Amino acid sequence: MKIIRSKKFKPDQAWAALDIASMNGITTRLHWTDKPYKWHINEGEEVFVVLDGQVEMRFKDKGTEKSTLLETGDIFYASIGTEHVAHPQGEARVLVIESEGSI
Repeated sequence: MKIIRSKKFKPDQAWAALDIASMNGITTRLHWTDKPYKWHINEGEEVFVVLDGQVEMRFKDKGTEKSTLLETGDIFYASIGTEHVAHPQGEARVLVIESEGSI
């Protein structure tokens, strides 16, 4: 059993993660960041939950770049092949659920 106080999690570098669980090849990780990630495509599906702060999620839909502002409590689902990048607006904490070994 674990209890995680997500608002207290603040590592030394952006996108550092606290591994919460690995279940049947799926990982759940808590990330803290104040810097954008990088454009990427996951090999599997990804669920991205904003726990604290705001994150502009940029993604490509049929080759066209789009974006949406995710607020605390919002969820972004990236299906297989969805190219995307997260741009936090200040500090943000996010819960990411994805295939083990994803970037």
